[in-house]
Amino acid sequence: MVERTSGSSSRGHWQWPFRLRLGFMHGVIVVLLVLMILSALGVISTAYHTRSQYARLQTMERQHDQLQTVWSRLLLEESTWSTPSRIENLARDRLEMHVPDVHHTRVMRP
Repeated sequence: MVERTSGSSSRGHWQWPFRLRLGFMHGVIVVLLVLMILSALGVISTAYHTRSQYARLQTMERQHDQLQTVWSRLLLEESTWSTPSRIENLARDRLEMHVPDVHHTRVMRP
């Protein structure tokens, strides 16, 4: 049971368990508590940013794989279109070009 001390003051003072006593150690505990909460918020923020950056990395890796596939197809298509036999056939059919005979060839020396 808590008793009020008698006195002329109308406010009264509460006995020991409820009286507010802030000492040096209480201040240290409060500061450590605030630092602990700030540290926890820092950990939460770092975890959030790490997850979002990892999701971004996965998206970019998927995009890289898709672009690599397209690049490989384009290289294959380029090699197909630029084969010497195809170029020779196109020159002969579309441009009416032909390989000159040995009699129409001249060798020039410097």
